[in-house]
Amino acid sequence: MSVPVQPPKQQIRAVYGDTTVTVYQAYSPVIGLPAARDGRFPAAWKRERMTWIKPSFLWMMYRCGWGLKEGQEVVLAVEISREGFEWALRNAALSHYVRGFHPDRAGWQRELKRAPARVQWDPERDLHLRALDHRSLQLGLAGEASRRYADEWTTGIRDVTPLAHEIHALVRERRLAEAERLLPAERPYPVPDGLLDRVLPIRTEVKTEVRTEGTTSRAS
Repeated sequence: MSVPVQPPKQQIRAVYGDTTVTVYQAYSPVIGLPAARDGRFPAAWKRERMTWIKPSFLWMMYRCGWGLKEGQEVVLAVEISREGFEWALRNAALSHYVRGFHPDRAGWQRELKRAPARVQWDPERDLHLRALDHRSLQLGLAGEASRRYADEWTTGIRDVTPLAHEIHALVRERRLAEAERLLPAERPYPVPDGLLDRVLPIRTEVKTEVRTEGTTSRAS
């Protein structure tokens, strides 16, 4: 019997083609419905605010409760240019300080303040929306990145709320194989050299001394 291959701890997985990548957001009907109808974000969508995009469909379902949370009733699949997506990643800062990866906390704070985008690696979710061991990308866009996302990078917007509700119904009925077949076919995103250098911490083991009565041992 073959053993399932575990994904890397932190990895971008997405639906993508030669020139575009799909990300997900959820909004109230005031924003979501006209966005899906017109294929662009309406005037009510505030370009000066930070917006978070998620390449993981199931993480979006976790965030919006399958499109049932107030203010997140319309789930959108937003197709954006890979060029814009990668620009944001190259210019992003990690959303939290990591000792040993950043030179110091003050330097990280300066970098975060200047960056037009930020990255979080949050636990991926299964069909029951339970946290998995590996993590998925959440990409926050602010300032220049937010404006370019709305006005330059976005090539299409679809309302996928019915899909979210259909998969959720199958999960509730414990028809998991059928639900899984309906999930968007997300694949590991090809990462050019240097793309994630600023936002993918190298995990290092830190050795600390653990003292017990009469002995000293090492733990990692």
